[in-house]
Amino acid sequence: MTLSNRHEEQAFYDFTVPALRPWSHVVKKGQILRIVDLEGCQAVDTLFYSAADPSERYSAQDTALAQGSPYVTAGTKLISNEGNVMAVVIADTAGSHDTSAGACSAEANTVRFGHETRYMHSCRDNFVLELAKHGMSKRDIVSNINFFMNVPVEEDGTLAIVDGVSRPGDYVEIRAEMDVLCVISNCPQVNNPCNAFNPTPVRTLIWEA
Repeated sequence: MTLSNRHEEQAFYDFTVPALRPWSHVVKKGQILRIVDLEGCQAVDTLFYSAADPSERYSAQDTALAQGSPYVTAGTKLISNEGNVMAVVIADTAGSHDTSAGACSAEANTVRFGHETRYMHSCRDNFVLELAKHGMSKRDIVSNINFFMNVPVEEDGTLAIVDGVSRPGDYVEIRAEMDVLCVISNCPQVNNPCNAFNPTPVRTLIWEA
């Protein structure tokens, strides 16, 4: 656990993302973004793009390779597809965060939970809606970070999505190392334990450098 010494009242930006909804904001170099799991066990699917050139974006593969770990936590450098450090996780009260399981989608819901779930809202839907505001499309969705999502790797190498372990008020802080566009899907999933079957709001705060 790595705690922060920043005070909420000093943040220049403070917004609560409603349950089920997407969010995006440019975080300038040196600024610090905090994502707060207000009620616990809420998966927060997150992508990063270079604000100057969105074709440079977060790479889960390069990040995992650089850290020698499939998880994101305090000290993790978030690496782009061009090998640059986009941001660094500087505080984390929850523990390791998944960057392997990807985002829920209509197709994944159908395969995992049955055809009746196909038209349930998903993180990929959220990403498409939010990216469209920035001139991007579903082709620009890449593997994401799942903050506060508990995805252990089993002995046979498979991923297991199990009950979340984050508590109300747990947070991560990310310091931007370049101007980045952060895009969040406050995960609407109700079919697996990642959200305790009950999606809830999350809070975003930004401090100046």
